[in-house]
Amino acid sequence: MILYEENKEKYDAIPAEKFKLVERTEAIHDAKFQTKPIGFLKDVWLRFCKNKASVCAAAVIFVITVLAIFGPGMNRFKYDEQFPDRVNMPPKIPAIANLNLGIFDGGYTLENRQYDSISDASKYPNDCIINVTNPRIINGVRMVDVEVDYYKYMNISDDECYWLGSDYLGRDIWTRLWRGARMSLIIAVVSVACNVLIGLIYGSIAGYYGGTVDMIMMRITEILNAFPRIVIVTLFVMVAGTGMFSIIMAMVIKDWVPTARMIRSQFYRFKGSEYVLAARTLGVKDLALIFRHILPNSIGPIITSSMIAIPTAIFAESFLAYIGLGLQAPETSIGVMLSQGQKVLLHYPTQVVFPAIVISLLMISFNLFGNGLRDAFDPTLRGAE
Repeated sequence: MILYEENKEKYDAIPAEKFKLVERTEAIHDAKFQTKPIGFLKDVWLRFCKNKASVCAAAVIFVITVLAIFGPGMNRFKYDEQFPDRVNMPPKIPAIANLNLGIFDGGYTLENRQYDSISDASKYPNDCIINVTNPRIINGVRMVDVEVDYYKYMNISDDECYWLGSDYLGRDIWTRLWRGARMSLIIAVVSVACNVLIGLIYGSIAGYYGGTVDMIMMRITEILNAFPRIVIVTLFVMVAGTGMFSIIMAMVIKDWVPTARMIRSQFYRFKGSEYVLAARTLGVKDLALIFRHILPNSIGPIITSSMIAIPTAIFAESFLAYIGLGLQAPETSIGVMLSQGQKVLLHYPTQVVFPAIVISLLMISFNLFGNGLRDAFDPTLRGAE
């Protein structure tokens, strides 16, 4: 303004037609997103897929679950069918045996056999001898170890092969393994679901009301948690008997406590939020506040803790079966098979190896899967590369 006053005569001498009105004609708006908006669940899915270990673990869990459902029906044997004349048969899969890889070929080594007898067709029929090893002289007699195709040695056709061998009663290990995996998964999933349900309700009440209610409820959990798990489970199984229901209930007695504490901490975190206070001001009932407004924020931790709890439940069931408190014959589980197989571990290691591989894969896969879900549901990582 001062500059104009000082040069007023000069500016007034400028013709009006030399001035031009400058204005913005285009609309002003926010820039458009170059990609589609991503919701919470889609963001969780994308972040989970970036975790290759968790994706592989999920695939392993899926394959084992499918085999647990359909595996027992893939051959002609039943899980409780016994063949006393076919005990402790080695694994044989004809398609693999024809490749001469040295595995799943029905091979078995007969130790301390007289060398002169290996040409006797009545003792070694159908050209069953694969190899003769370890020649030696014992008390003046030439002895050898004879590696044979045990199925030809026992006059068993390829149509009746035991893919993973047979146990001490001639029962098919393949059928029993996947039947056992099914039972172990059912026990683990049902027990974890019960633990989550009880812990969710208990922890929600304690965390929402707080004060005296919370103090009393948490002291109860501390008293319950003070008793050793194995003592409670053992006493319950001994009193209620063995069986699937008893094992599930024995695992539910105190395993819901960690879930309840986790839910309680989540309620203390969110119950003072503005949206909860606004809903309470509008007259929303306590049940609606608990299950509709606060609890959904805990879905992520609930899912991840549940996935991590499943392998713990599988291990607990296997441990009970291993010490003789699990499912009883003729029913089976992975723990039952491990308990029976360890008795003949040195002579027939495959009876332990295959159940051990399955339970190891389940334990590792569920842990990796749970870790992937934990990272995917972590809100602090949303949108992070």
